[in-house]
Parts: sequence; structure tokens; C-alpha cells
Amino acid sequence: MAMALSSSSFTLVILLSTSLFLCNGFPFHHQHHNPRFASHNYREALTKSILFFEGQRSGKLPPNQRLTWRRDSGLSDGSAMRVDLVGGYYDAGDNVKFGFPMAFTTTMLSWGVIEFGGLMKDELQNAKEAIRWATDYLLKATAHPDTIYVQVGEANQDHACWERPEDMDTPRSVFKIDKNNPGSEVAAETAAALAAASLVFRRSDPTYSKLLIRRAIRVFQFADKYRGAYSNGLRKIVCPFYCSYSGYEDELLWGAAWLHKATKNPTYLNYIQVNGQTLGAAEFDNTFGWDNKHVGARILLSKAFLVQKVQSLHDYKGHADNFICSLIPGAPFSSARYTPGGLLFKMSDSNMQYVTSTSFLLLTYAKYLTSAHTIVNCGGTAVTPNRLRSIAKKQVDYLLGDNPLKMSYMVGYGPRYPQRIHHRGSSLPSIGVHPAKIQCSSGFSFMHSQSPNPNILVGAIVGGPDQNDRFPDQRPDYEQSEPATYMNAPLVGSLAYLAHSFSQL
Repeated sequence: MAMALSSSSFTLVILLSTSLFLCNGFPFHHQHHNPRFASHNYREALTKSILFFEGQRSGKLPPNQRLTWRRDSGLSDGSAMRVDLVGGYYDAGDNVKFGFPMAFTTTMLSWGVIEFGGLMKDELQNAKEAIRWATDYLLKATAHPDTIYVQVGEANQDHACWERPEDMDTPRSVFKIDKNNPGSEVAAETAAALAAASLVFRRSDPTYSKLLIRRAIRVFQFADKYRGAYSNGLRKIVCPFYCSYSGYEDELLWGAAWLHKATKNPTYLNYIQVNGQTLGAAEFDNTFGWDNKHVGARILLSKAFLVQKVQSLHDYKGHADNFICSLIPGAPFSSARYTPGGLLFKMSDSNMQYVTSTSFLLLTYAKYLTSAHTIVNCGGTAVTPNRLRSIAKKQVDYLLGDNPLKMSYMVGYGPRYPQRIHHRGSSLPSIGVHPAKIQCSSGFSFMHSQSPNPNILVGAIVGGPDQNDRFPDQRPDYEQSEPATYMNAPLVGSLAYLAHSFSQL
């Protein structure tokens, strides 16, 4: 379905195409950007998109915690295995800590800072704190060689209760992978997260950065040496929640790409050259998210070719271009579906994660193409970096309220946003208001209530509308109403870019 542009927004794109989208993070274009063209306050959205992560924190909260309706939780996590696993993030609206999506969230937050952190101004420190909350936990989870603690909490038992993280009394069982029960996808993603984060802290905290990269190297060796899917050994625990449906090959390629970027060690370039095809570098899977990393690896490796002129990675430019061409409405190889209102639509469950991840890849690839003074060729159709930026901007604008319902899918942003999100802590009275424990099953009366959530999880991106732009805003509807860290993580970099483009930063 072609993306419909209203006449006013089409005029806007024409007006802006020569100046707005040239920015690419270079301050000398600053004077061209007229903030009156911006339909959204991207700076405000950026602030809120990072603030959301404070609402997902597990562990002992710091004195500067800004979402104050949350309190300490999970303070004995790991004790069942005599290991310290306090901290990290709850992935979504429940109280389980899943290592696989947490690592991907960390990688994407880090990539956003690597590409666009220089534009973030005051928010850079907040973004780094969001990353560090995750990496501190991932360091704990990988403290023992050839072992990774990949989950705290038992999802089925957790889901049988509707309770605040501060109250939870469901088992905090700990699950791990090791030589005998490997998990290459979660191990390689963890290595990617640690490697990407090492670049974030390279200047501001070199000691921490070195710790992260040393651990990333060790964890990647484990992922590659003991190959196997964690979805096999831990099937009853991780499925159907975060089963890896795409296999672990994409994570091995992705992990190697990040280690190559972070270390510049030729070992990783050689690994990519030798293993790239068998790890699926050329597959036509055009979905990028917590499970499948192929597209992200292609974009990341294309930078090494486009910008650093690593000729042996020439093919990745072609692989990346194939992904881009699949998104362009009306292009010869276009395969993407869009809602009548213009939203990229991949699937009914948490579709917004694909919107945020794809928008980030478009803006990032546009940056690389601009640096290399080149374009994408889609079967004879020339696609410029500006075209990629305008598509990404349209997706972000839809998310922020430019849609048929005039609904912002970021909680707390704009005049109208989801009121009944599928999130335990947000939907139950806070400890400050209701200090007494709310028991496991008694929480369900709040879950099924039509009342708005009492605690606003500021900045949370929910699953979003259906393929016809409809959104019922019902709490039990986790497919459309549940937020998740991996939906927010890719959006942070995109919002920084857009806020800078409109002189809001």
C-alpha cells in the first residue's frame, strides 16, 4: 500500500527537502533550519523517550530517580543461584528480566548515542545513564566465564499475577546458558551490547569502556565456540516470550560487526569475511528487531565500506540497499505494507518496535550515504538520503500524533495518548499512595478496570494501532497497549536527529 501524503505535508516535504534533511549532524547547516516547520517538539519527545527507562528499572533506585512513583524492587535477584543479579530492566509491562531483549535494547540505545549523541546536548548524560543501568547488569550476568545468566523470573508464574514490581512475590528463578546448554543468540547479542556501549563510554569513562570491551570479547568467544540456540535448552522458560525464531546466525554476524567497530581488530573483519554468507548476510529478511539482526548488521557493515572504505565489505552496501528498496513505496522491489494513515505495518503484536527500529536505520543509513556522497539505486529509481530521512520523519510524526486518530503513541506526549497501557506498575496505585501490599490476584481488578492508569509511564511507546489505524486503548490488549524497552531504544537516536534538524537542540 502506497503511503498517502496529504497535500499540505507534501508541500512541507518539498519546502524542507533542500535544507532540513541536509543536516546529518554537522553544525554548519544549522542556520538553514527554520523551527516553525516542525509539527512536533522533538526535543520534548527525546527527553521523554529516555525518561521512560527510569520507569522500567529494577533494583535499588538512585537518589536522582525522576519517575518517583517507582521504588526499589528485585533486591534479592540472583540469590537463588548465589549470584548478584540486582538491577537491569523489566522488558515491558511485567516483572521478568529477560536478558535477550535487554541486551538488544542496550545495543540500540548505544548505537543511537554513537550516531547522534553529539546532537543530544543535555540529554546525552541521561541517555548514557540509561545505557549504564543495563551494562552494569549485563556485566553481573556475564561475570563467570562461559556462563550467562539470561533471565530472572518465571514468566508464566509472573503473568498469573498482576502486581507491582515492588510487591512481587512470584519466584525469582534464575536461568543461565553455559557450555552444556549454549545460547549463541543471547550471548552474541550481549557481546554486541557490551561492545557498542564500550564506544559510548570510550572518552567519558575509559576504564569502564575497557571493562566492557574485554567482557564483550570473552562473551563473543563463548557465543561462537559453543553454538546452539537458547530457545532449545530453555524452551519452556523463554518460549513463546522471547524465543529466537530467526536462529543465532544473525546475532553472530551482528556481534562480530560490533566487535569489529569497537576494537578495529582484523580478526573480526576476517570472521565476517569468512562466515558472512553462512551467517545469512544476503538473506531477504527485512524485519529488524529484538529477534532478527541481519538488517542492522548490513547497515552497520555498510558504513565500514562507505565511510572507512573497507573494500572487502562492498557487498553489504548492496544488502543494505535491498532492505531500503523494500521500504520505498512504489519502488520496483517494494514489499513493505503501510496502514491507510501511512504507518509501516509489519505485524499486529507490538508493531511500533519495527517502526522505531526501521526509522533509526533509515536515518543512520542516510548519514552514511551522505558521508560517502552516494545514493541507493532501486531498480533504476534513485533514492537519495533526503528521501530516506523524509520517510523516517513521517513514521516518527505518525507515532507522535500525525495519524487518523490524532493519537500520540508515546505516553505523556501531546494532548491525546494511551491512558490504559498494559503495565503493572503504571496501572496499580503507587507505593506512595497505597503502601499496603496488593496481592497477586487482587491486582486483576485494576487490570480489568476502565479507569486511566494512575501513574503515567512518561515516554513509553506502546505497541500501536492495527493495520487499519485503529487503537482501542484497552489494558488487557497487550499486543497494542504494552510498552517495551526495545520499542523506545531505537527512537532515542531518531528524535535527537530530528530535534537537531529543527534547531530544537
